[in-house]
Amino acid sequence: MTEKPEKVAVNIKYKDVEKTFSAPPEETWLLLSKFFSEFLPSFEIANKLLLSVDLQQLAKDCEGLIAFSQEGANLLVSKSKLTDNETLLLWLLAGYLGHKLGMMASDAVSKEELQAKLGKSGKITSTRLGELVKSDLVAKTSDEKFTVTTFGVAQMQKDLLSKIRAKTGA
Repeated sequence: MTEKPEKVAVNIKYKDVEKTFSAPPEETWLLLSKFFSEFLPSFEIANKLLLSVDLQQLAKDCEGLIAFSQEGANLLVSKSKLTDNETLLLWLLAGYLGHKLGMMASDAVSKEELQAKLGKSGKITSTRLGELVKSDLVAKTSDEKFTVTTFGVAQMQKDLLSKIRAKTGA
């Protein structure tokens, strides 16, 4: 009578990927080695390509530009020194940051609210929001409101916030 070799069961979970092996010890070792040599590097590469927002860094980057009070978000820079698109993006970024920090119920802002904050006509506001949506910096929600996209936040951190600081002296 031949005895079956004992199997080793291994379950690996790395972020959203889960792999389970059940095989004789030598084969399990090979499967584990293969997992770590083939799959893990591709996850690391993919992770580097993933747009994500460091909330702590974003809050730091927004110091002196955006502040929150009981009434909600506030811009600390004069909109007269900013383009319409920069002003709209800052308001939407304030909504995003306020929502992520638990200071606001939603990150979505209506066109009417943005129009009032911009101080321009509905036509100008709609045109500017359309430009921002086309450039993927802003998205329109199913309930006709607007939010800044993750790409928009990344672009603002990379380029726009420093330009706004330079223009406004903030």
